[in-house]
Amino acid sequence: MSPDQSLDGSFRKSNSVISAHSISGASASSKFVPSSRRVFKGLKDYGKKLVDLEMFAQNLEEWVLENLHTDPSNAEEIFSSPFMIDELRKLDVALEGTLFQQLFRMPCSPYVSDDLKEDEYLAVEDFLHAIANGLWRTFWHKRGPLPFFLSCPRNPGSKFYTLEKAISKGRLRELCGFALMSRLGSDPQVRWDQVVGFVLFKPDILSGNELKFSSRVICEALFYGFHLLVSRCLSKTSTLDGNSVFILVLDSRYGGVVRFGGDLRKLDLNSSNPYQSVVEWIKNYAEVRVSPVDMIWNKLGNPNWGDLGTLQLLLATFYSIAQWHGPPRKSIASLASDHSLRLQKRWMECRPVEKENALLPLQLASYQQGEIVEVDQADSPVLRKKGSRLKLKRGEILLLDDQQHGQKTFQIQESVIGGNYFLYSAVFLDYPMNLLALYVGAHPSRLEPSWEDMSLWYQVQRQTKVLNVLKQQGSSNKYLPEIVASGRVLHSGPCRKQSQGGRCDHPWCGTPILVTSPVGEPLWCMVARDGSFSSEEAVRCCRDCLAALRSASMANVQHGDICPENIIRVVDLQGARYVPISWGRAVLEERDSPAINLQFSSSHALEHGKLCPSSDAESLVYVLLFVCGGGGRGSMQQQQQDSIESALQWREGMWAKRLIQQQLGEVSAILKAFADYVDSLCGTPYPVDYEIWLKRLSKAVDASADRGKMVEEVGLALGLDDIVGESSATSGGGS
Repeated sequence: MSPDQSLDGSFRKSNSVISAHSISGASASSKFVPSSRRVFKGLKDYGKKLVDLEMFAQNLEEWVLENLHTDPSNAEEIFSSPFMIDELRKLDVALEGTLFQQLFRMPCSPYVSDDLKEDEYLAVEDFLHAIANGLWRTFWHKRGPLPFFLSCPRNPGSKFYTLEKAISKGRLRELCGFALMSRLGSDPQVRWDQVVGFVLFKPDILSGNELKFSSRVICEALFYGFHLLVSRCLSKTSTLDGNSVFILVLDSRYGGVVRFGGDLRKLDLNSSNPYQSVVEWIKNYAEVRVSPVDMIWNKLGNPNWGDLGTLQLLLATFYSIAQWHGPPRKSIASLASDHSLRLQKRWMECRPVEKENALLPLQLASYQQGEIVEVDQADSPVLRKKGSRLKLKRGEILLLDDQQHGQKTFQIQESVIGGNYFLYSAVFLDYPMNLLALYVGAHPSRLEPSWEDMSLWYQVQRQTKVLNVLKQQGSSNKYLPEIVASGRVLHSGPCRKQSQGGRCDHPWCGTPILVTSPVGEPLWCMVARDGSFSSEEAVRCCRDCLAALRSASMANVQHGDICPENIIRVVDLQGARYVPISWGRAVLEERDSPAINLQFSSSHALEHGKLCPSSDAESLVYVLLFVCGGGGRGSMQQQQQDSIESALQWREGMWAKRLIQQQLGEVSAILKAFADYVDSLCGTPYPVDYEIWLKRLSKAVDASADRGKMVEEVGLALGLDDIVGESSATSGGGS
């Protein structure tokens, strides 16, 4: 597969109910809870009766074969890959500094014996443990006990064995694979509803000489996938996503992933033939996604950690863990964004020395004998000056020199999840009750700024300028962030700077800081944890964001980077509200360039690199589509958008077929009408009529005809900002 080839090529279900999410997070749809004892008992009976794999495969295999041999050029594809190539690329870069050990090698002998079978299972067990441990330590917690363990089932409903116990009892050939289990307190009982991820281990998973899964293997993966869905549905243990599972499929050479999910409420529980009923449900209501198959182990029996096959297993396990434990502390995007920092650090560690062919550490250039000398990088002034970045820990005290208000002291509370810049929550020690957002910028001595440093510059220096402009123009309100303090860090110890605005050679001296209010949870994190927004919450989000955009437009400012990462939900004494943050890429004048986001930027921004008057409103429509699920045909979660051309094609097709309006119309009639209005403005020089839409959205948020009438009447006497503020506060801001 070429590097820029899409993984979308296996098989897809058009009326799917789940969809593979982008790298911003794993799917997080709500868990289906049986609504009655009859439904609970029906699902439990199906779980007990559906134990014959052969009968299940006989009913389903013909359908799988038909879809496997569908010609994409002559018919619509039925299935697709669960991952986009861009997701795997980002994961590969994010894991650049992570070490995955492999203690047991996969045996490569052409002769199969019981001893080799044991070695194969030991190799797979060690391989899976390395994956789970590496992902958990990298993205969730570096220390503490691992909340998972591996166990081996024989079939659905059977007991779980440790691999050592299965070997000692001679039951190795009865095992179907491995299950990554979640530890639930001190309960020694191991149950199927503890399965975080399932691994199907077979002697051969390929279809003849083709590098793809056989139909039989897909049927078996769906068989175990269905039992996992039922177990999660009947379990008292909560998961963020109980409607989908990832099945890892391996043999001693190759591997891939099957993702399976669907709404069990649509399963016919009254059928006399449970096998036929489940198969019909799979055909008509479930979603099946099958990844390409690729080599996992090389000729030496070691795993190819950077190759496509292993990356797919890693990403599937990452999403499976996120289903149980929520979004990671460090996102894939944030770790991937440090890639150029790591490159620069390596470049500084090994520079070409003049008149030498080899690459030598910078400090060794003066040694004539080429002797290897251990160097403490912390003592290197060059490395300290070029590569240092201010990283803060919980409880640290930061002294800020604000040129307008003097020195202020802040205490770091925690690092904010996600994003590609250094953002912390902090408190002002003089008023420790209020939580604030603290941005740490790039050190001014970085002579060759990387993309990350430029991003930090936009988030701190540029955002400081924009927020000051909004404040000076009188555009501040509760839907916009406000500056609490801005300035430079005052480091401990003596400072040798020559002037008031200068800096010394200390790595922290002069690092810019911006402190803003309020602090909240990003939309992408809410969707990852709780699933799609309700109609009321989506309308409230639209109303609040439009109120912020209207206030900014009065100061001739456009945001330029509206996306789920840059909108937060704030809950305080005034209730709940949504606030667009990260105004560093705002457009103040014609020469300013907005941020380019393939998923959320407007068509005009993608095509011309500039904003039109309705660009922020168009981006807001894409955000609403994201938070409302966007699970319909052609949605942004399903569509490959890996270039500006493909992103523009997606937008053109979605607007032309009115698919955006249709999908938002399933959530709220007023959101559909708003999308229609934005569609009429896209790419035109006409401004957005914020007033009329804020009035309409405020009425919808109030959810009362009388209250809506009062808002309209008050609007004759009050300014629009007062209307919006009163409406939001009175409605209580509930979630």
